[in-house]
Amino acid sequence: MSQVSVERVIGMLATDEGLRRRFLENPGTALREAVDRGMELTPTELRSLASLDPDGLAEFAESIDPRLQKTELEGSAS
Repeated sequence: MSQVSVERVIGMLATDEGLRRRFLENPGTALREAVDRGMELTPTELRSLASLDPDGLAEFAESIDPRLQKTELEGSAS
């Protein structure tokens, strides 16, 4: 729908440890979760986001200051 939604999802993937883990396990499910949170994404945007390089995403996330990260408590579902 908009560049803003794409940027927000990328930001969420970079800073939300739980969402990133779920994305690495199943990109489609994690992106549907983002849509359920209100992100408006076209089918093309969903396919493009689903094809993000997992290693690149993890490397980018690791480069972000930990104080900006949302950590996942062990056993937490979200």
